[in-house]
Amino acid sequence: MKNKLTEKQKELIESFGVVQEGMGLSPASARVDALLIVADTHELTFDEVRENLELSKSATSNAINNLLMLKRIGYKTKPGDRKRYFHTKLGQWKNSFKDSINALTSYNDVVLQILSNRTSKTPEFNSQLKDFTQFIEYYQKESIKLIENWKNE
Repeated sequence: MKNKLTEKQKELIESFGVVQEGMGLSPASARVDALLIVADTHELTFDEVRENLELSKSATSNAINNLLMLKRIGYKTKPGDRKRYFHTKLGQWKNSFKDSINALTSYNDVVLQILSNRTSKTPEFNSQLKDFTQFIEYYQKESIKLIENWKNE
């Protein structure tokens, strides 16, 4: 990386990393994601990520692979260069949100199957499950509308 990180950038990476850890990312994945958002250059190589975050090769590789699997980051290659240049997919946040919201459909389908196979001896709990599934459906519908209407008004 041509430009080293400033102290403020390092603090922001750490702060954002902690927030993302609280949202389920591993510490290394959270820092890699934060670095790709905070860094002045929009693409970083594996070694630039590893060096800036002072991670082992294994930790860097695991973090990058995890973020690729989660579709939080992507990479490009350049002709004649074997390196991969990693970048954040933050700019695709609308599609990412929609995908996450739509993924709740299969979750809700299974909960509905569970509900239909539950004993009738637990009506209060069954009612809570039913409310939960109805809320998920409502949440999905309203969230998709919210995303689609954002900045259209």
